[in-house]
Amino acid sequence: MNSNINFSFEYGVSDQITPLVKRLIANNPGPFTYTGTGTFIIGTKELAVIDPGPIDNNHLKAILKVSENNKISHIIVTHTHNDHSPLSKPLQEITGAPIYSYFNHKMDTKTNNDFEEGYDNSFKPDVIVNDGDLIKGFDWTLEAIHTPGHTSNHVCYSLKEEKILFSGDHVMGWSTTVIVPPDGDMDEYLKSLKKLLKRDDEIYLPTHGTQINDPQKLVKHYINHRISRENQILEAIKLGNSMINEMVKVIYVDVDSGLHPAASMSTLAHLNRMVKNNICLLYTSPSPRDRQKCRMPSS
Repeated sequence: MNSNINFSFEYGVSDQITPLVKRLIANNPGPFTYTGTGTFIIGTKELAVIDPGPIDNNHLKAILKVSENNKISHIIVTHTHNDHSPLSKPLQEITGAPIYSYFNHKMDTKTNNDFEEGYDNSFKPDVIVNDGDLIKGFDWTLEAIHTPGHTSNHVCYSLKEEKILFSGDHVMGWSTTVIVPPDGDMDEYLKSLKKLLKRDDEIYLPTHGTQINDPQKLVKHYINHRISRENQILEAIKLGNSMINEMVKVIYVDVDSGLHPAASMSTLAHLNRMVKNNICLLYTSPSPRDRQKCRMPSS
């Protein structure tokens, strides 16, 4: 876990994080948003706004105030959850800036049942971002890194001039992310974490929580944490817990029971990954031949 999760801020007031980056936090705190949605404003003249946030008129006014007389030229979304993307449309109506996000044909074929309750189903970008794309402004360059897992359309953005990664909900500054199938995918999430380990970004700025100053260490911790969860799942099954709600009571015994429904979704995501990768689920491998195919969790 990030050892320093506390930080000072004031709703409606921006913090100058680096010479090119300001942060505003929306007043939507909660068990899944921590202090609220962090909106990042990039640049000094021609500005990019990353994750405008939820529908909140006060937050919209704060974004416009922070931009002062500078043009907002880009609206960029890490992923389409209701605490990240909905304000992009009202912001566009005022500024005229195009909206950038990952999108593919599979999104059009999915139904509402493929997404959890907090998904922004009405969202569509003006500019489709693909892995490796560069988005450029007057004094900044953002590289898109497709990082599916939390959602299938999740993208992190790296500010090349300052080696900063805007990590959205993929790597958060206060907790691990929730993976909700079927759009959320634990296998893709772990692959995306490993993808970040190959990069040289020096600081992560997540949408929720404080900045991460030793990102490689935290990413490795999150990978190990997920593998540890899968070992806990196997142990819970050995003890005779064959239902997810039973597993959660054992595995998340120290977690507030109000968060157990979210833990159940992440447990389902783990089980999906384990089945996909032939990781030993003892009760599903009764034959010697199946057991030979079976392997233990590993990173």
